[in-house]
Amino acid sequence: MRGLFSLVVVLLVVLMAVTSEAGKNNEDKGKGKGGSDCSEWVWGPCVPNRRDCGAGSRQGTCQEETKKLKCRVPCNWKKDFGADCKYKFGRWEECDTVTGVKNRSGILKKAMYNAECLPTIQVSTPCSPKTKSKSKGKKGKGKEN
Repeated sequence: MRGLFSLVVVLLVVLMAVTSEAGKNNEDKGKGKGGSDCSEWVWGPCVPNRRDCGAGSRQGTCQEETKKLKCRVPCNWKKDFGADCKYKFGRWEECDTVTGVKNRSGILKKAMYNAECLPTIQVSTPCSPKTKSKSKGKKGKGKEN
């Protein structure tokens, strides 16, 4: 019985040593190759690898160090204000019959990666057709003859 108890204690000590080393390795990953303690990183915009949206990268600098992070530019982003500026939008205004567009404004909610964003923006879209006709039900469904 004593032998079993001492074996369990030894295994627990080994397990604790292994997990503490694994934790130290994870902490070092975020600091880069040199183990930098730099805290004032300045990040550039996310630049897509191909075309104008999709997977890409952004470059950051701090003092004399540079890092490159993977990022993604959504394909439905508004190019006027960038993918790193997140806005809370209100409702669409009524359609302006003279210009044929409707507008709505947005207030800055979050600027990611130190992006320079406008505090408020206004976006517009063409007015939709007057009314959409409601589709009629398929023949034979819901009706009993």
